[in-house]
Amino acid sequence: MPVRTSDGAGDGAGDATRGSIRAAVRDRLNRYQPGVLIGLSVIAGLLFGFVELAGEVMEGETTAFDKHILLALRDPLNPDLPGGPWWLARVARDITSLGSTTILAILTAATLGFLLLLHKRAAALLVLVSVGGGGALSTVLKMLFDRARPDLVPHGDQVISASFPSGHAMQSAVVYLTLGALLTQFVEGRRTKAYLLSWAMLLTLIIGASRVYLGVHWPTDVLAGWSVGAAWAALCWMVAEWLQRRGAVEQDRPEATAGR
Repeated sequence: MPVRTSDGAGDGAGDATRGSIRAAVRDRLNRYQPGVLIGLSVIAGLLFGFVELAGEVMEGETTAFDKHILLALRDPLNPDLPGGPWWLARVARDITSLGSTTILAILTAATLGFLLLLHKRAAALLVLVSVGGGGALSTVLKMLFDRARPDLVPHGDQVISASFPSGHAMQSAVVYLTLGALLTQFVEGRRTKAYLLSWAMLLTLIIGASRVYLGVHWPTDVLAGWSVGAAWAALCWMVAEWLQRRGAVEQDRPEATAGR
């Protein structure tokens, strides 16, 4: 009888330990799984949209749509001129320069320097890989599809590469959304974080729109660039969060440095 009592106590302790482990695992999954599922769903949706759009473009199904939008943004009396007041074309050129390789490279370099000054070497490496990888992906996709630039109207900006997807739209999504998410790690409050992300998204949208207004991209080029760029940025965010939880990337949140 004493032996059975001891065994029973041992079994009870073992069950309690296993139960606590299961509970801890369940709590961890409940904490991270919704975010992971949402993130993966967003990425999958964006990539699916890009694949569908690319197929339609290659089959010529989007030609009428592209021409209609492009001509709608021109002067109805003279399609060689962009629509709207005289100063709008100048504003569009200023805005489109924010998505140029030069400007994005300067912003990325400034961010890398800032992170290195804070001794955030792993975070700096992650930003470099995110931006560099997005640029490489854009180049590969342009070479793969090799779509010609619009020839309906004069180009309002100099262009040398293929048209699909839009490099300005894709790279601005990669850089501004990634840097916007990074800046939210240094501020508190949902409104402040939402403000930063809203500006990142607004810049991405108006840069892409300026490419169509200037006649250097078909609308579907820009839609494709936004889709792939946002998917890449979302993937980089998820990797960053995963690495932070594992301690491989420095925690930048204000609450992590409070009390130092």
